[in-house]
Amino acid sequence: MQIMSVVRIQTAQNVALEFETASVGDRLLAQLLDWLVMILWSLVVGFLIDQATNSGDEQNILGIVIIGVPLLVYHPVCEIFFNGQSLGKHLRHIKVTRLDGTRPSLGDYLLRWLIGLFEISMTAGSVALLAVLLSGRGQRLGDLAAGTTVVSLRAPANPDYDLLKPLGAAEYRVTFPEAGLLPDHDAALVRQLLHQAVRRENYLLLNEVANKVKVLIQIQTDMQDEPFLRTVLLDHAHLAGQRA
Repeated sequence: MQIMSVVRIQTAQNVALEFETASVGDRLLAQLLDWLVMILWSLVVGFLIDQATNSGDEQNILGIVIIGVPLLVYHPVCEIFFNGQSLGKHLRHIKVTRLDGTRPSLGDYLLRWLIGLFEISMTAGSVALLAVLLSGRGQRLGDLAAGTTVVSLRAPANPDYDLLKPLGAAEYRVTFPEAGLLPDHDAALVRQLLHQAVRRENYLLLNEVANKVKVLIQIQTDMQDEPFLRTVLLDHAHLAGQRA
C-alpha cells in the first residue's frame, strides 16, 4: 500500500521544504521489523535468564527488568538516540521529524510514545492506521499531539534526473574525504532536497542545504552549491562502497 502525501515545512530561514510522507506500507513494515526485533530480544534474553537462574521469583524479576522494561521504552529510546529512527524505520529509510523542520524534542518523542501505547500497542495498530489514512499528512494521533510526522528519506523516483553517474573504483577520485563522515540517512535527505531544488530551480534551497552540509562535515570550499552537493554525494557513495 503506497499512500503518500507531501508535507510542506517552513524552515527558520523562511525556505519551504517539501518531503514525501512515509507510505503506510513502509510504516507497517517498519513496525513489523521492530516487533521482530522485540520478539528476538525476548526469546534470546529469556533463554539466557532461564539457563542462569533456578528460582522462579528471580526469573520473573529479571524478566521484568531485562526484557519488559527495554521492550516498553524501545521506541522512544531508539528515536531519541538515533535521530528519529527505530531499527525498523532505519531499514525502511523513514524517520520522525517535526512539522516546523526542527528535530523533535525529548518531550515530542515521549508524547508520541505515550499515545502510541494506546493507538498501537493496545489496539494492534488499528487506531494509528486509521489516523494516518485520514490525517492527510501521514500523522497518527501521537504525531498530531506532538506536531510531528514520519517522512521518507528516499529520493523521489525520476528517470530523467541522473544525479549520480558513478565511475569505476579505479577511475574515481574523491574530492572531499570528509563526505565519508556524512551519515547515510543524511546523504539520502541531501539527495532528495537536491533533486527538489534542481527541479524547481530553487537556489535558496540549494544554498541552505549546501551550507548545512559544509557545517555538518566541516568543509570549506568556493565551489558553487549544486556542483558541491553533487560532488559530496558522489564522494559519499564511493567511500561507502569502499567500506562495504
